Amino acid sequence: MTMRCIPHRGTVGDNEMERDKEDLLGRLRRIEGQVRGIQKMIEEDRYCVDILLQISAARAAIQKVGLSLFRSHTRGCVATALRGEDSGRVIDELIDTMEKFSS
Repeated sequence: MTMRCIPHRGTVGDNEMERDKEDLLGRLRRIEGQVRGIQKMIEEDRYCVDILLQISAARAAIQKVGLSLFRSHTRGCVATALRGEDSGRVIDELIDTMEKFSS
């Protein structure tokens, strides 16, 4: 990505963006705990199905973080950039990001 978007300093909604940032960081800390829990499950030779379910939950949680960030980026950075002169580049970057995120 070439645009720096977090946090949006000097714009209306700084408090909201800061709360969003703290929410994302909190979610990532919980995911980090989930991953440590998975490591412990493996160390303890826990049932494979239980481990797989925890991996699935961690993947879903990180996907939600990504979607939240993508939503914020689109509504903030992309919307602002589309008002500029280089909207084609912005759209190309958004599509490229979407393709990478969804694979």
